[in-house]
Amino acid sequence: MKTMDAITDYYGPLLAEEALRLGAIRLKPEDPFTWASGYRMPIYNDNRQLLAVPKARALVCSAFSEMLKALDFDPDNIAGTATAGIPHATSLADLLGKPLSYVRSAGKDHGLHQQIEGLGPSGSYEGAKVALIEDLISTGGSSINAVKAIVAAGGKCPYCLAIFTYGLQASVDAFRSLDPVCSPYTILTYERMVSTALKSGYVDKDGAALLSAWRTDPFGWGEKNGFKPVTK
Repeated sequence: MKTMDAITDYYGPLLAEEALRLGAIRLKPEDPFTWASGYRMPIYNDNRQLLAVPKARALVCSAFSEMLKALDFDPDNIAGTATAGIPHATSLADLLGKPLSYVRSAGKDHGLHQQIEGLGPSGSYEGAKVALIEDLISTGGSSINAVKAIVAAGGKCPYCLAIFTYGLQASVDAFRSLDPVCSPYTILTYERMVSTALKSGYVDKDGAALLSAWRTDPFGWGEKNGFKPVTK
């Protein structure tokens, strides 16, 4: 059986190359993006761009499948976070022949007010083992909310698999706070993404250094480098 390190060592660079090529990950360390918060950030991630290319979708699905094998985890149900995790959860559930569900950020404000769809008449996972599929782990907030919703609905969710992570300390702390435990694993890490971008010539050494510095202080990085937040 392959180890998790072996799987991410193989799939991580391949996914980074595809993400950078398709614009799912965009890097501008010398002319940062303005995020919705107003902060200037050197990276913008939109994994929805991967949906346009069958090869990229298949790469993500294959990586998730191999990761479950490495974890020796045979889930009863594949759950995707709404909306970005749903397509990849669907591909994985089809590949494995597993039931599919998806988790909203909150319950609907009408009808039956469900937060989770795909549970059937009981509205419960009824003790099923659930693998949560996420597209991006940033601060971890959306993933944590989804895990809590799954547990509240009677599911056991020991693992959250995601396409990419910024590797921020906030997300590490958020997952550590969960009880019962849910461990996050990603196909592509921030460090490997920067390494691939440098190797491919997407950024130079100075740009790579700026990107590495951002991860340690994302909200202070802009002003330290002369990019003040934009007031809206």
